[in-house]
Amino acid sequence: VLEAAVQAGVTMFDTADVYGDGRSEQCIAEFLAAQPGLETFVATKMGRRADQSLGNYSMANFRAWTDRSRSNLRTDTLDLVQLHCPPTEVINSDRVFDDLDTLVAEGVMAAYGVSVETVDQALAAIARPSVASVQIIINAFRLKPLERVLPAAREAGVGIIARVPLASGLLS
Repeated sequence: VLEAAVQAGVTMFDTADVYGDGRSEQCIAEFLAAQPGLETFVATKMGRRADQSLGNYSMANFRAWTDRSRSNLRTDTLDLVQLHCPPTEVINSDRVFDDLDTLVAEGVMAAYGVSVETVDQALAAIARPSVASVQIIINAFRLKPLERVLPAAREAGVGIIARVPLASGLLS
């Protein structure tokens, strides 16, 4: 699948530490290791391995989660790490984003973003100064983000990654 994707022009892979309990990250790393010089961008996600409470979005957990993903992906610096559908209180926490800024400064990750459930969460994440991307459900059945999220992201220079673009297979 990865080979066919690259042959079709795909240059970005989106994964998460919980996909196959890290196996997805490992498969991508194995594929990329066999393709030296292939220019790809890998986005991964963190945060779904713990109960969804603000206290679990700590620097200690961020370090453990990113270290595991760096090991799985065989890289020192992760291209993009997205908080994986965190609760709104996490998106509203200055401390969380200060910790993520620290990890960027340390070279653990090149950039970070937030994968969200709602338009309001997307807008709150976009308002954060260092958020590089927001991943939100956009497909033929879920067009609401086109009205408010895309213009706000464009204005802020934040990338948008479409979640569930095929409506969990319904549109395929």
